[in-house]
Amino acid sequence: MISFSDTAVAKVKEFAAQTPEAKGKNLRIFIQGVGCSGFAYGFTFDDKRDDDTVIENGDLTVLVDPNSAPNLTGATVDFIDDQRGTGFMVDNPNQPAADACGTGGGCSGCG
Repeated sequence: MISFSDTAVAKVKEFAAQTPEAKGKNLRIFIQGVGCSGFAYGFTFDDKRDDDTVIENGDLTVLVDPNSAPNLTGATVDFIDDQRGTGFMVDNPNQPAADACGTGGGCSGCG
């Protein structure tokens, strides 16, 4: 369903080790909404819920809610630190198509 690069897994573990609230919890990835550039993603450490999809990615357990799961199928998560910025990057084949001005996701105008 969702795969994480080795770099992303290492960064999640690093964040978990530095975040006391993450102790005993798993990573949750979810879609927060759709904006001009497509899906907006959220990441948090959370407890498993009964209706979650549980993905084992090596020794990383990822939780996905039933509303986000269909839109995250086939997605790959990486962690980048380069000229584009620093953070998690989601490569998602289900990303909504860009509109005519290239911003996608229902913006009211270009620019």
